[in-house]
Amino acid sequence: MPFNPDSTPPETLPTLEESSGEIWTPLYTHACSFPPEIFREVMLNLIRNPNINSNHLFRADISLDCPFEDGVIPEANIPPRITQFKGFTLKSIMVRTMIPRNVLVDKPLDQTCNFYHQVNEDGDILSLVIYLPHISLASESPFYHPAVHGIAFLHTFNPKTQQGIVAIHYSFFDSEPRSVKLERTALHLLSVLHKHGQGSVAGYVKRVQHDVILPQARVQNTYARLKTKYARDLVLRWVESTDPGKHVFEDLSIAAFLIELWAEMYEDKAFPGFVDIGCGNGLLVHILLEEGYSGWGFDARRRKSWQSWSPKAQGNLKELVLIPSIIQSAPSSTTKHGSTVQNISNSSSGLQLPDIQDLSVCKTEDAQATGTHDGIFPKGTFIISNHADELTPWTPLLANISECPFMMISCCSHSLSGSRFRAPPPKDGSSRSAYASLVVWVSKLAKDCGWEVEKEMLRIPSTRNTALIGRRRMLPFDEVDVVDLVFENGGAAGWEENALKLVKGSARGH
Repeated sequence: MPFNPDSTPPETLPTLEESSGEIWTPLYTHACSFPPEIFREVMLNLIRNPNINSNHLFRADISLDCPFEDGVIPEANIPPRITQFKGFTLKSIMVRTMIPRNVLVDKPLDQTCNFYHQVNEDGDILSLVIYLPHISLASESPFYHPAVHGIAFLHTFNPKTQQGIVAIHYSFFDSEPRSVKLERTALHLLSVLHKHGQGSVAGYVKRVQHDVILPQARVQNTYARLKTKYARDLVLRWVESTDPGKHVFEDLSIAAFLIELWAEMYEDKAFPGFVDIGCGNGLLVHILLEEGYSGWGFDARRRKSWQSWSPKAQGNLKELVLIPSIIQSAPSSTTKHGSTVQNISNSSSGLQLPDIQDLSVCKTEDAQATGTHDGIFPKGTFIISNHADELTPWTPLLANISECPFMMISCCSHSLSGSRFRAPPPKDGSSRSAYASLVVWVSKLAKDCGWEVEKEMLRIPSTRNTALIGRRRMLPFDEVDVVDLVFENGGAAGWEENALKLVKGSARGH
């Protein structure tokens, strides 16, 4: 059902009147086919997530959510505003505080959201939701909220015909009468309600779930703090050819998530340090160091921006090519489980996989001296793999070898050989896009490594925002044969050659 609402002329008789006689003005109506229960669920979702209606908003903090029983107003930190309407019964009340993205520009706004019910003499079911901002004057309304005394969403549904109507009303301030600007906002609000209601009745199920691992408020509050502290300076000093409006805010968001994740993981213990593999422009390393976390990052090629960061960050960013410790130059083949197979490079002068028991002989210091790194880190180091491209599928394997937790954010699809490839599509009937296939493949690889894989859809300005976290084990480390996993997932033929090409290759976006 396309959205083509009817505008209500100013002279139209009111359909919504308070018990005090105050009139609410109808602005737009539209036919719909979703029932009252879907209307209620959609309104609850919009109340809890005001960012759906305005990108100036982060979220809503709910301080009160309860039935309205026997006319008794419950005690609350933020007292609700109660308004009665003729013909309607007030069923429940909510109080939310809308949190803006930029608290330096706009202030949070408290708002009461009341739910009403009515069945008229024709058998129609009327559901009414009222937004009452806690302001007394139109001038007190923040930019992200229309300057009105109240907003009403009215849903009328006929159970026999299974058809209904949604409408939006305003209660205007005398100082701020009906205007084109206010009408435009009303049109947007009704269109969002209609879209979500019709989508639900058509069987749409939300596939993306945010804030699974950490509470939204904690991460967003930390992001707001980081943004206020660093964003302007970082944008002004940006020297890369990429868009600072994307990369600065993206890395600030990722840093906020990591800070809150680490606060939970290391609440009662010392932070073990981090390493950002394939760190690109080094911005994430710079932010985390500035926030007091110990760690470092490396990439195959130095970036112009490295010299822009703090002296500490400059000293902790290294130009190194990662050649995993389980890949060593050798002309021979490898025998496993009683059968002879080609070595992992699949060439007569290629790379042999030593036994995992021998990995400890690889020395990081020696590797750094030759401009390469063997991927062995101090036990417990938190590995960050942020859009690390070729290193993405290696991340859980490296984490196993060094017994380190990790977070990887997948980007472009590469095999364990470092070559571009298309990961096999999922077998569960989910999205078959190249990115979705990559996420499923590296998730399985991590699970095969024995990790309990947690997935979080990060709130970052990127469509490639799936973070996979490994911080808990399903299997002991010594029960996982990493060498076997490399063979089972196509081998690493050509990895060293492909990795060394990155030294002269073009810089990746991050």
